[in-house]
This record gives sequence, C-alpha cells and structure tokens, in this order.
Amino acid sequence: MTSLSKSSVIMLILAGICILSAVYFPIWRIELDAPQYPEGLALLIYANRLGGEVEIINGLNHYIGMKTLHAEEFIEFTVLPYIIGFFGIWAIVVGLYFKSRRSVLILLITFALFGILAMYDFWRWEYEYGHNLDPTAAIIVPGMAYQPPLIGFKQLLNFGAFSIPDLGGWMMLTGGVLIGLVYVLEAGLLNRFFKKNIKTMLWILLLVTMMSCSPDGPEPIVLHKDTCAYCKMNISEGHFAAELITKKGRVFKFDDISCLIEFKKENPDKEVKSHYVHYYPGNNELIPAETAHYIKGGTLRSPMAGNIAAFKTEAEASEHIQKLNAEKTDWNTLFKD
Repeated sequence: MTSLSKSSVIMLILAGICILSAVYFPIWRIELDAPQYPEGLALLIYANRLGGEVEIINGLNHYIGMKTLHAEEFIEFTVLPYIIGFFGIWAIVVGLYFKSRRSVLILLITFALFGILAMYDFWRWEYEYGHNLDPTAAIIVPGMAYQPPLIGFKQLLNFGAFSIPDLGGWMMLTGGVLIGLVYVLEAGLLNRFFKKNIKTMLWILLLVTMMSCSPDGPEPIVLHKDTCAYCKMNISEGHFAAELITKKGRVFKFDDISCLIEFKKENPDKEVKSHYVHYYPGNNELIPAETAHYIKGGTLRSPMAGNIAAFKTEAEASEHIQKLNAEKTDWNTLFKD
C-alpha cells in the first residue's frame, strides 16, 4: 500500500476543514430582484436552516400559490449537518491514518456522488415548489411555473431569480477539488498525461487561451420581443436602445438611452459590469457606452423622448449634429441632465 506524501496529507486535512466549515455558513443562496425591492431579497440555505428574508418571500409565495417555506418540513436540514460533518472528518482521517491512494479514491467517489444527489434533491424541491401551485391563489398566470433556476439566472414574472452557491457551498467545492487533486497527484496522472500528451496539452492550452480572449460583449436585443427594464414598453425601435449587464451576469435592456439612465439613478446599489448603447446608424449593433460619442435633441425622436443617439466616432457625431440640428453631449453629462 503506497503512503501519501506530506503535501497530500496537508491537502486532505485542509479539505476536511473546508467541508466541516460548510456546517456554519450558508451553502446556497437564491436572490430575488424586482423594482419594488431595489435592495433585493435573499433566501439563504444553511445545512440546518433557512435564512435571509424568508418571511417576506413566504408572503410573496402566498399570492402566487406557492407553498410557504418552513425548515421543519425538510428532512434534509436534520441529516445534512451530520453528512457534511462525516465527510469532513473522513477526509481528515484519510489524511492522518489511512494515507493510501485507494482510500482517497473511495472518499473522492463517495463525496462526488453525495454532491450529485444533493443537487438533484435541491432541483426536486425547486420543481415541487415551483409547479405545485394553489389553484385558489390571488394571482394565477395560466401556464406559468415559478421554479427557480438550479444555478444561474431566470426571470419569474417581474422578479429576477439568481441561484448561486454561497460561502459554505464554495468551501465544500474547494474541499472536493482538494481531494480530487490529491488523488491526481498520488496516482501520477499529471505526469503520465504530460509525458504522453504534451501536444494535446498544448492544443488545450491554446484553446483555453483563445476562449479566454473571446469577446465578453452584449446580448443582442430582439426587437418586438424584448421589454424595456425601466418603462416596461416593448422594444420596437432599435436605434435608441441600450443595455446594462451586472457583475452577476444579469442583462437589462432598454428601448431608450434615457431609460437606462433613469434605471441607474433609481438602482444605485446595482453593481454594473458594463453598459452598451445602440450605434445609431447601425443595424442592431451595440457599442460600449463609455467610449461612444453622443448627440441629443434637434429632430431626434426616440421612443421615450430621451432623444439621445450614440456613435462610434466623433466625426460621425459631428456630421449628424449638422443633419439633425442636435447638440453634442457625453456619457457623464447625460447623468447630470
């Protein structure tokens, strides 16, 4: 039986500590974002309880017919702390006492299966709560289900729902990665792979590099289908449209640059990753808002009377100032008007 290296023992102990810590921190969070709740609502899922604005969310669930959330109805909150504790202690015991590649592999496979089953169980509860609605609810939208996303973002009526791991979830994931890394190192998989597949590795590295350099740009606006996040009007005129992407990846689209501006003023807490505005002479082409050149007024007629047009170059903007009897402005000035 091959003994583990000292570094592997340390990583297994760290993995166990990471997994054990998940008992004390929220493992998952579902954030709800809507205009009437500018600071958002959060449902925090711990190993043994629910946290966050549970009562407010239960009140909203009542109106649309969803069951209210009560921790005592979930058997998972009773057994999950013990399961997490078991895996955390198991990882430490493997590092301190068993110290074999086989024991690491058994731990890794078992922990991975636990993760898969836990995510399936989470999805099952989301489906149950999102689809089994009270037929006598005050608000009924035919064909509408309210199942939050397992991970990522989903629009549910006027609420944006984000489902993402919280600190405890990331700590558990870190523990799993450390266990996996110990097995890969102890089995010599990296050495074998590098020796036999150096060309493949170079191609993979090149592909990853190319993917990381791929444009992280705007989401195309679908005319006559997308709705303005501020005025709630259907976006039917693309030449004045705009877009805002938050750091969480949520995309807000607008039918008028002035709508984007007002939306930002009313939601100063949103962490914005990027702004885009429509290139006025283009065909559904969005350009970075901060570097665009703007004109305003004159004979411009935008959907919500913001009457702001954006261009790629100063020369284009100057040309249209003459054509449209408009005035020159800039990105920062637009927020002061």
